Amino acid sequence: MTENTQQQTATTPELPTQYAPAEVEGKLYERWVGRGYFEADAKSEKPAYTVVIPPPNVTGSLHMGHAFEHTLIDALTRRKRMQGFETLWQPGMDHAGIATQNVVERELAKEGKSRHDLGREAFVERVWQWKAESGGQIQGQMRRLGEGVAWNRDRFTMDEGLSRAVQTVFKRMYDEELIYRAERIINWCPRCLTAISDIEVDYQDDEGELVSLKYGDGDETLVVATTRAETMLGDTAVAVHPDDERYAHLIGKRIKLPLTDRSIPVVADTHVDPEFGTGAVKVTPAHDPNDFAIGQRHGLESIEVLNERGIITVHGPFEGLDRFEARSAIVAALRAEGRIVAEKRPYTHSVGHCSRCRTTLEPRVSLQWWVKVAPLAQAAGDAVRDGRVAIHPADMTQRYYDWVDNMHDWCISRQLWWGHRIPVWHGPNGEMVAVGPDEQPPTGEGWSQDPDVLDTWFSSGLWPFSTLGWPEQTPDLEKFYSTDVLVTGYDLMFFWVARMMMFGLYTMDGQPPFRTVAFHGMVRDEFGKKMSKSAGNTVNPLDWMDAYGSDAVRFTLARGANPGTDVPIGEDWVQASRNFANKIWNATRFALMNGATVEGDLPAPEQLTAVDRWILSRLNKTVAEVDAHYDDYQFAKLSDALYHFAWDEVFDWYVELSKTTYFAGGEQAKVSARVLGEVLDVTLRLLHPVMPFVTEELWTTLTGRESVVVTQWPSDSGFRDEAAEREIELVQRVVTEVRRFRSDQGLQPGQKVPARLDLTGTALAPHEPAIRQLLRLQPADDGFQATATLPVAGASVALDLSGAIDVAAERKRLAKDLAAAEKEKAQAEAKLGNEAFLAKAPEQVVGKIRARLSAAESDITRISGQLSTLPPA
Repeated sequence: MTENTQQQTATTPELPTQYAPAEVEGKLYERWVGRGYFEADAKSEKPAYTVVIPPPNVTGSLHMGHAFEHTLIDALTRRKRMQGFETLWQPGMDHAGIATQNVVERELAKEGKSRHDLGREAFVERVWQWKAESGGQIQGQMRRLGEGVAWNRDRFTMDEGLSRAVQTVFKRMYDEELIYRAERIINWCPRCLTAISDIEVDYQDDEGELVSLKYGDGDETLVVATTRAETMLGDTAVAVHPDDERYAHLIGKRIKLPLTDRSIPVVADTHVDPEFGTGAVKVTPAHDPNDFAIGQRHGLESIEVLNERGIITVHGPFEGLDRFEARSAIVAALRAEGRIVAEKRPYTHSVGHCSRCRTTLEPRVSLQWWVKVAPLAQAAGDAVRDGRVAIHPADMTQRYYDWVDNMHDWCISRQLWWGHRIPVWHGPNGEMVAVGPDEQPPTGEGWSQDPDVLDTWFSSGLWPFSTLGWPEQTPDLEKFYSTDVLVTGYDLMFFWVARMMMFGLYTMDGQPPFRTVAFHGMVRDEFGKKMSKSAGNTVNPLDWMDAYGSDAVRFTLARGANPGTDVPIGEDWVQASRNFANKIWNATRFALMNGATVEGDLPAPEQLTAVDRWILSRLNKTVAEVDAHYDDYQFAKLSDALYHFAWDEVFDWYVELSKTTYFAGGEQAKVSARVLGEVLDVTLRLLHPVMPFVTEELWTTLTGRESVVVTQWPSDSGFRDEAAEREIELVQRVVTEVRRFRSDQGLQPGQKVPARLDLTGTALAPHEPAIRQLLRLQPADDGFQATATLPVAGASVALDLSGAIDVAAERKRLAKDLAAAEKEKAQAEAKLGNEAFLAKAPEQVVGKIRARLSAAESDITRISGQLSTLPPA
């Protein structure tokens, strides 16, 4: 353990009798920020440690997922700061193109206006106004959680510096032909009126209908099935497998397309599965990604029949109908012509929805801007393969490879007004000129800027270096890039992680944006179900912070954080964490009242009691264990280790075993008080990254020093005393066994019982006063009658229960329990002895019965032992 370097005041103030988080948290956080503890200096000679915050949406508020992830990052950065690193946790917000535009458009709708009434320039100005007045409330909520971010470096993805970075990257990639414009099939939102990337599509099971349609007549008849009958108006072929003999005579021929005056060809394509359905599929290149690919291979015409709002555009009786109205009308018209072969409804199938507004998406051919990802994705995969970037947990690595090795070109244009406008100017004769941040756009008649904006993830992908001043070669960039670790949910592997990898490696000469990616899971409710508004199981973390304190919420989340796995959380667990905070508070109050101090060096080992040496040995082992778990991102394990060390070993055992020493007074009491001060000092420092508020209040009170935020992280001094650990383990065995016996006999915890202890030949003799105090054992008087004797740990504890329990009633209760256990054993043995049963029963059922037998046998042994220790009735 390190020595503290900050100065202690002469007196230590007392603590209030109860911990009140609401009275502590706000003032402590403002003190930390005011003193600049979270700021980072590029000129510092300390080694750098950098983490970027996954920028929350400017429209967002703190939800449980944020609280979870931010707790983990804050724990990492607080520890590194205490370890002497120049620590930067970079904050900021994302402009969230679609989400923010939707918010402001809804505000305009209340005024009876649309963005088109304002025009582009005025609408964008209105969004900036909304951001200034209402956006970014999540940052205040982050302060409630205690996040140690460098607020003086706060960035926004559309501020001047980040916009310059976006324009620079776009221009460079355009010039190198990594960005291009092309007409392709995309996911289109008829509500947001923009393209949506593949990874922003939410698939859910919807109830629809599956209709089988007859195309052609006589021998030239084909049956196809569809869930989107309205798209048949845009069919330009029917496809079959080239080896399907049923349709060999039709390949190359043309058949009549119902409800139209068109005929369409039958084409052979290996994409068609001859075993699925009828083995024939309708081909609508303008409105289906697979059909688009078939159309490209066979040179088919692409006929658009739905406009950007999902309205039918082709001439005829269906023109002007909404897509869902048209679906019913077209099925009715086909039925009237005898073209419906079969109908299945309801038919449940997976349908893509806009992740922002939940509208059913439409595949649609559209002219968009694209990133050619192949070389970028190759580099992103190689950075992990060659060890420049580590993925944790390791079993997520293959999932990452599966994505980057099979990535499709990325559609980066959005038909919005809010966002980074694409820096390309179009000329009167089809010219296109990309313009960098220091270049003048072309002027003159017929020149105009591209109307689209960039996908939000384009600017977010630059986050690790754009926030540090790139494209300028700043001191911040030199000091703090690459970042050390990215802590993020596995669900963002494709949205964000891969984007940052591609952009970072491309822009920063092969230097990755982070050295480690630590994936965590999703927060779920206490039953393991996904939290959602529709399920009614979402929890506002602020409500729990109000009720139990921020530390309780943070500790609960960290204690559930096993790498890459989902985290269930319930209010009972937060209450338990609140109780833990109270336990720490009360134990520190006790320590202060009994002279615990951090003044001076620790006494030499020969001056310490075995209890003192034991706790110091355990303390150092805990420091080493916590460090190892931090380095492996095992937040659940380190939190659990701290919980059990603090509550079980320090508060329940060390404090209790030391009370006799404190109460006796003298020099030994002073020595133990110094040890207790040391143990609490180190324990509070270990707990601080996860529980910053209560530990700050207690540590500064205990030590009289400035702040635990900027003190030193404990280190393992190497002190071990295995003999003392074995000795105290014996004490714990005796106390635990006798406590169990007392409980089995129905004695109240505080009920005193006469006892005679024979500790001869064991290391327990010096601990007899503490053992008696912990077990409420009185000295044996002249009338002592040993009605129960417990051999444990080489010692003997004789108890006089004659005046403590109703022996007859206790024998009757135990006899009843013994009979039940023997009956359970007999039933389990009968089933396990039945060969017919064993041959038919599943292994898991047999396993449960074996477990029941084992438990019954254990109960019989335990109850029989209890009966044997009772005196005669």
